[in-house]
Amino acid sequence: MQSTATVLVYSDDANTREQVRLATGRRPAADVPEVRFVECATLPAVLKELDRGGIDVCVLDGEATPAGGMGVCRQIKDEVFRCPPVLVLMGRPQDAWLATWSRAEAAVTLPVEPVEFAGALAALLRSRLAVGA
Repeated sequence: MQSTATVLVYSDDANTREQVRLATGRRPAADVPEVRFVECATLPAVLKELDRGGIDVCVLDGEATPAGGMGVCRQIKDEVFRCPPVLVLMGRPQDAWLATWSRAEAAVTLPVEPVEFAGALAALLRSRLAVGA
């Protein structure tokens, strides 16, 4: 198992980024590596980090402005070669269809519920690290 996994967290709201960090802790599950966060508050920052490489999973805030995480997800799925899996944070459970449209691999609702979020993030890390092995 690799020593750390890198998770990109995109939200214009520092509180949302903090919720993600706190819900994850050092690692979201015992069978995945410790997590290192790369935080982005703007779409250009997200694109720059993805271009740099080394991102294992993206967590995108669907409620971010001006570029919402679901639109960002769809864009990076079209533009980024071997795009990492994406977990979208959505405002309402009824928005699950939008998460599907965006091509996100997983979605959870805001505010972040730690157990649900950690489980979804761990599942994406497992699948990403299994593909990379």
